Amino acid sequence: MTGKERIHQALHFQEADRVPYDLSGTTVTAITSNAYEAAMKARNMKPEYDPVQVDVIQQIITPIEENLLALKSDTRRIGAVRIQDYDSAKKVNGNVITVTDYYGCDWERDPGKDFYFNQVSFPLEPFDSLSESVENLHRPDLENYLQILRKDLSQQFKNVGDFACLADRNTAGFTENSLRIRGYEKWYLDTLLDPNGVDRLLNIILEDKIKYWDAVIDWAIEEGCEERIQVISECDDLGAQDSTILEPDLLRSMVIPKIKTLFQHVKKRLPHAKTFFHCCGSIRVLIPDLIDAGMDILNPVQFTAENMDLKELKRDFGKDITFWGGGVDTQSTLNNGTPQEVRDQVKWVLDIMAPGGGFVFAPVHNIQDDVSPDNFWAMWDTLQEYGKYG
Repeated sequence: MTGKERIHQALHFQEADRVPYDLSGTTVTAITSNAYEAAMKARNMKPEYDPVQVDVIQQIITPIEENLLALKSDTRRIGAVRIQDYDSAKKVNGNVITVTDYYGCDWERDPGKDFYFNQVSFPLEPFDSLSESVENLHRPDLENYLQILRKDLSQQFKNVGDFACLADRNTAGFTENSLRIRGYEKWYLDTLLDPNGVDRLLNIILEDKIKYWDAVIDWAIEEGCEERIQVISECDDLGAQDSTILEPDLLRSMVIPKIKTLFQHVKKRLPHAKTFFHCCGSIRVLIPDLIDAGMDILNPVQFTAENMDLKELKRDFGKDITFWGGGVDTQSTLNNGTPQEVRDQVKWVLDIMAPGGGFVFAPVHNIQDDVSPDNFWAMWDTLQEYGKYG
């Protein structure tokens, strides 16, 4: 069975030969460069990866095809890299590297001190009013941006083969981008004091997302490969550890309608594709709303968050959506647990989530630098042994 077939079975609530596995199909089901290199060296595999980092800010990489095959990943990603033409775009001052993202946010990293890039500027934070400043938002030269995007897509698609093709987003979600653009404190205040400004900013992000997806779909149609795109990946972190980031009704009125508009647009153009939605935290209360908005796949299935019990999620929503992730907790077990604790948790998750299909194995979010090779391989070996159907 091919990766394409295996993912198709999972998305249609059928059991394949084994539970599908996703490594690096999206920028939220991936692995950092340091964790990857250490894990590969531990088993005498090449520690090499694509020199074009898909997300340099998170230090996310794409393993070489030889290793993706050996690791039995059923997915391949296509989509924009987070910082286009990184080598030319970065600015170096001593040890500090600075990059600017799609919306003009600056990020800095000192490789001697920092694992990742840290955001250091919020473009609209200096302004008193969001409503009056939103038109000042930096947006890239779209023609040049799309030219680079088309080149990236063509190169990436060469490796799709018989694997599930996931088309991934180019920027963060509606609330995530808003927080980074406006600054956290001011945006949260704006949701109460300046809802019109919040709505205008969300509409700009929506407009840009639709332009991005139209560019991806137009490219796929021109290349005759639109039917090969099985999944469209989007995101927005609407949850914290023990609650939603805003009152649920506020999210229902402000944010979820934008998600619905976006999903409706994409599904109209690619009706066969399933919509993957990355949303961390305690979001059970919003799952029915997200399903109504067009979500087909929920990631990362953060079962340690409040009200995110796996058995209840599978029971209540397992016939409506595919769960993509939740394979092992990355906040405590995969990084700080023993290999035996990792094995035990992977088996526990598989027992709950695998029956009946509707499940793709990936950890809860990316594999970070603090994950040891022993724990990475404990996860992978256990999936290979216990992830078989029949």
